[in-house]
Amino acid sequence: MLSKKCQYALHALTYLSTVKEGGSVTIGEIAEEKNIPKKFLETILLDMKNAGILGSKKGKSGGYYLRKKTDQISILEVIRLIDGAVAMLPCVSLHFYNSCGMCANEQECSINRIFGQVRDETLKILSSNTVSDLAIKTELAGKVF
Repeated sequence: MLSKKCQYALHALTYLSTVKEGGSVTIGEIAEEKNIPKKFLETILLDMKNAGILGSKKGKSGGYYLRKKTDQISILEVIRLIDGAVAMLPCVSLHFYNSCGMCANEQECSINRIFGQVRDETLKILSSNTVSDLAIKTELAGKVF
């Protein structure tokens, strides 16, 4: 399950994707528009800034802006940055591996095998979808067909 922090990060990025190129948005504006606690959002945006996803400007017309194009920010990148592991079990995680300690041989463990497949499919979906895709789907969701 995605943490609330990660959900907020995705919502903030989706909102930032609507800002014209070169424009910036204040924390307050994002917090109000997306109903995210401002103090919590500050931490999230700082994490994304430190990772090179966002930049910031100081001053009267300051705020946060995207440093990358929305089609270059995968959902997987954001999840790994904010939540860490994507796998449902530590013994199948690629970047955050830990033995579960439940089986003598992970290579023969049916749980490991199946959840490894779940991880692989999840990684495919999350790495092939970007903030741009989220923004498009958000726009479509608001329209009546």
